[in-house]
Amino acid sequence: MPTTAEIKGKWDQLKGQVRERWGQITDNDLTRIQGNTDQLIGLIEQKTGTARREVEQFLDNAINQGESMVTNAAETVRDYANKATEAVKDQYGRINKQVESGLEDAQEVIKTRPGMSVGVAFGTGMVAGAMLCLLLRSERS
Repeated sequence: MPTTAEIKGKWDQLKGQVRERWGQITDNDLTRIQGNTDQLIGLIEQKTGTARREVEQFLDNAINQGESMVTNAAETVRDYANKATEAVKDQYGRINKQVESGLEDAQEVIKTRPGMSVGVAFGTGMVAGAMLCLLLRSERS
């Protein structure tokens, strides 16, 4: 038999299930009881003629079902988080390999064509410097 604390903890969920199972039970009846286990069982027995043992079993199942739903939801969230973590790791690995490959290619070009590499670096520096000068002049104006 569920305790009053268990019933109060799941009261909103349980009220709906009790009303669904036993339509004779009204919102006023449930408001008056406010989660008291013995009063709830007595009310259901009185209004529906259902045996106490059957009511207790229903309440136990309803409470356990709610707990298993929470457990299942937590497991689902954990599974999605693990999958997302793995996807991020895979993507990071791919990007890291591409960066390493690009770095190796640049090093190879520098080794095989040092003169051209210096020229490209010099030209890039000149273009960047010219752009910086133009930006600074436009800010002063």
